[in-house]
Amino acid sequence: MFKISIKQISPPQEEEILVQCHEINEEVLSVVEKLKSDEAMILASRDGEVFPVPAKEIYYIESVDNKTFIYLKKSVFDTKLKLYEIEEQTRGTKLFRCSKSMIVNIAKIRSVSSSVNGRLEAKLQNGEVVVISRQYVAAFKKKIGM
Repeated sequence: MFKISIKQISPPQEEEILVQCHEINEEVLSVVEKLKSDEAMILASRDGEVFPVPAKEIYYIESVDNKTFIYLKKSVFDTKLKLYEIEEQTRGTKLFRCSKSMIVNIAKIRSVSSSVNGRLEAKLQNGEVVVISRQYVAAFKKKIGM
């Protein structure tokens, strides 16, 4: 078990999280990844303006005709990034590659049901339905502890 200490500081001191450990092991790396996951941002554009989009607000990301679209609860952005680049930037977050052309946010899934040919259908909190391809089903089940 870890000892957790919190110390309140005053500006202009910089806020920081310091991890002190005897050994950098899987447990420590897992804690660090969880801390990082809330910080992951993707630069995306809409109406000619560029915005940082927090990974935790994304419902899903889809690549269509060499264009990548980021879907939030009520808005859509586009990005020049490829899906594999987004995967690298958001490693350790709840974003999961669910097909060749799509990434879904596991935290935004309301329910999952079986579909044809070994696929799964994930119904998102905003009502959208995302198909999890057969080749990604095992990794998905492992990620959500199914």
